[in-house]
Amino acid sequence: MKSRKLKHTRRRATILTAAAASAVAGAALLPNWSAGASTTVQPQVDATTKATFQRLADAVFTDRTNALVDQPRRGKKALTDGFSGKVALSSGVDRAEGDTVKQLGDRKERLARTGEKYSAGSTAVTLDRTRVKGRTAVVTVTETTTLTYKKVSGDEPKTTGFQAHHELTFKADDRGSWKLTKVRETGDGYLAPNAVAKPRTAATAPKSTTPSAPRAATTRRPAAAPKNLTGGAYDYKAMARYAETYWRNYNPAYPNFNGAGAGGDCTNFVSQSLKAGGWKHVPGYVYDYTRWFGTADIQSHSFVGVNEWSWFAQNSKRTTSLANVYQMDVGDVLQVDFDKDGSKDHTMIVTSRQGGVPYLTYHSTNTLRRSVTSIVSSYPNAAFYAYRT
Repeated sequence: MKSRKLKHTRRRATILTAAAASAVAGAALLPNWSAGASTTVQPQVDATTKATFQRLADAVFTDRTNALVDQPRRGKKALTDGFSGKVALSSGVDRAEGDTVKQLGDRKERLARTGEKYSAGSTAVTLDRTRVKGRTAVVTVTETTTLTYKKVSGDEPKTTGFQAHHELTFKADDRGSWKLTKVRETGDGYLAPNAVAKPRTAATAPKSTTPSAPRAATTRRPAAAPKNLTGGAYDYKAMARYAETYWRNYNPAYPNFNGAGAGGDCTNFVSQSLKAGGWKHVPGYVYDYTRWFGTADIQSHSFVGVNEWSWFAQNSKRTTSLANVYQMDVGDVLQVDFDKDGSKDHTMIVTSRQGGVPYLTYHSTNTLRRSVTSIVSSYPNAAFYAYRT
């Protein structure tokens, strides 16, 4: 059926009425569109938010520590499960931390089979800096953890402790809630007892004419290699005292190389400890590995470099190689090549020996009296080099 034809005046009135109605309807819709856009909340990082960032970081690393403790928090959920809403883990980090805790639980079982257990653990996290750009917040923190050795053989040290530095990335959603999306270790060593990240490795060392240190075995109860700790040319107790004094409060009389690249401050710290126990400077050209010296102003490469120290130590006859890491005693030095590429990556010094087990202290990550058992268990595929000083 055809539509009827309206008169001109009537048609014009109808058009105007429809247009007015349309304008009203459009105006009515505008607030709803604006309201829809306003649901995207700008994220806020005030003092309360920063405090919650810190508490969540503390929960992450406390959960890791608890995974190493014998019978930890039995029947209780992970501390990170208590966070939701404005600040919480993302699903990806939640899965990753679950896997980390499982790996640490496996490490705990391996340690227990070798006779080492922890009866308690304490972790505290301080917030160092918060940087916010748009919907991203990058939070740097320092973790300080102490683990109490369980008296299995009865002569273990009381505790082992370490400091580690981390960077946490948070992303804000449209409601202004923050999700932890990434946890990254920022130190050079990645050597914290509650860390599972692969350690950084140094570039392959150039070929050298100095003798190559033989690898040390890691089997328990090797043949005895007694060391005379008194009456000789060096004061081994002084080496240990120095290392245990400055393991986390760095000596301002020396430069701090932590964070300066692969290896960080580890060899610099061990050299300082050896010097405190009587090692004398051998002045000369800084690049000459047959020289060894270190002050506040200048250091030879052999004083601060992992491989260069090994070359000097062997060339100078100040050290001899031990066949097994468990033969080390106070003042002896352990080096690690994590990926067995021929370039040593990390240097540590023994500051205690109890029950046939050497306990090592080192920088990058700053650590006090960690057992060689724990180190070998954490890095079973590494190559180890033990030096009698």
